[in-house]
Amino acid sequence: MKTLHLNLKKEWFDLILSGEKKEEYRELTKYWESKLFDLGSKTGISFLHEDIMLPKKYDTITFSNGYSKTRRQIIVKYNGLDVGLGSKKWGAETNKPYYVLKLGEILETKNIK
Repeated sequence: MKTLHLNLKKEWFDLILSGEKKEEYRELTKYWESKLFDLGSKTGISFLHEDIMLPKKYDTITFSNGYSKTRRQIIVKYNGLDVGLGSKKWGAETNKPYYVLKLGEILETKNIK
């Protein structure tokens, strides 16, 4: 099982834990491109003379709140990736495109009281 590990601020962690927040946003940067796409595989398809990359195949996302050994964690089913505008109530800036990680069901929690 392949897992993407992400650290979140308490506000966003709690919204995912409650089931209210169903997507997580990451900026369109080279860093996140390297985390979310398989840069070594090209599809052979070209868009505006750019090769289109395939998304990495993650099964789950482990969200952590903090860095301690006893930090709170949520393991969530990963339902894919889009590029689009995010919701302001979930932390996105207005009219700014993001990588949108689609979140499925919560599979496991750790250190949640």
